[in-house]
Amino acid sequence: MGLREEKKERTRRHIADTAWALIADQGFARVTVAEIARTAQVAEATVFNYFATKEDLFFFRLDELGERLVQGVLDRPTGESVTAAYRRMLLAQGGLVRQLDGDPQALDRLRTVNRVVAESPALQGREQISLTRTAERLAAGLGGESGGTAQELLTARVVAHALVAVQRALVMQVREAVLADEIPEGLAERMARSTDEAFALLERGFGGYGA
Repeated sequence: MGLREEKKERTRRHIADTAWALIADQGFARVTVAEIARTAQVAEATVFNYFATKEDLFFFRLDELGERLVQGVLDRPTGESVTAAYRRMLLAQGGLVRQLDGDPQALDRLRTVNRVVAESPALQGREQISLTRTAERLAAGLGGESGGTAQELLTARVVAHALVAVQRALVMQVREAVLADEIPEGLAERMARSTDEAFALLERGFGGYGA
């Protein structure tokens, strides 16, 4: 990556981080793009050069995660199944959940982001769009690996959407836990067990796919 590209990437991340902090503090509906631009010390047009919508700003990290998951699966070692690769990549990207136990600040951050999403139908819709895009990118990649016939593309799409459905279910489980009144003791360990159980269901169905 050249210096110009690095500068653009730093600006992109700075704008996204600024937006996330403002939205987490004030709520999604109350924060305007103009306020984000002013706080980030960039022109409003600059914000739109990097992000088409305010929802895109908030889900910048989720979109990036999807790209890493897809690329990680497509670059999996020979002999590793698609299901095993997706599980490995998802656990490697565990983020704040892995840091929760004994870290009140990590819990506060995770609770804040999930509260903001839970209170905003617009953000909930954009979240689903991000997950669906991940599934479709993965399906396209897997379909190309297998040859690209109509049946192979259908199989790839079924597998990809099933894998992302597991991710979606785990996101909802985390959200319900951190928004509950009680502090979710042992949440990281519980989510690791839930991940194992969810992927075990898929392994019984198409665990050897792509190996």
